[in-house]
Amino acid sequence: MKSTILLTAIILTGLSAGLFYAWQVSIIPGTKKVSDLTYLESMQSINREILNPWFFIIFFGPLLLMIVSAIELHKLDDTQAFAIVLIAAVIYVIGTIGVTSFGNVPLNNALEAKTLTGFSLEELKGLREAYESKWNQLHVIRTIFSVISFAMLLWASKVYFMASSTNL
Repeated sequence: MKSTILLTAIILTGLSAGLFYAWQVSIIPGTKKVSDLTYLESMQSINREILNPWFFIIFFGPLLLMIVSAIELHKLDDTQAFAIVLIAAVIYVIGTIGVTSFGNVPLNNALEAKTLTGFSLEELKGLREAYESKWNQLHVIRTIFSVISFAMLLWASKVYFMASSTNL
């Protein structure tokens, strides 16, 4: 059961990191090629649609499962795997959830509050420049942190399973 929780944490963290990485290498380059109005309308639409149960599972699920895994590893007295999972959780909560919650989401909410149809081309360009540059910088940070967290969980699983196999 304990290994199932850790493996599920790894899968969900991998999905989260994969989502952010795929966005970084496909959506961001694609949106650089569209007009300001199209970009802003697309981001408004995407930001509305991403708020769904499937996204919440891969966004918040890793943290919950990392905490449960860390508790279980602590109970097993597997201090090395426990420490790695705990650090992975801290990295994920600060760099992925924190950056998203206190960086990307406020930008998304500010953009959502705008009615774009009344903006001039110059105003659209200014709004896009202000939003896009900050949002993309924050996105790079959360992508890096989620990938680091994923890699650390893989390392923790190696430590855990190696220790488990020597105890058989």
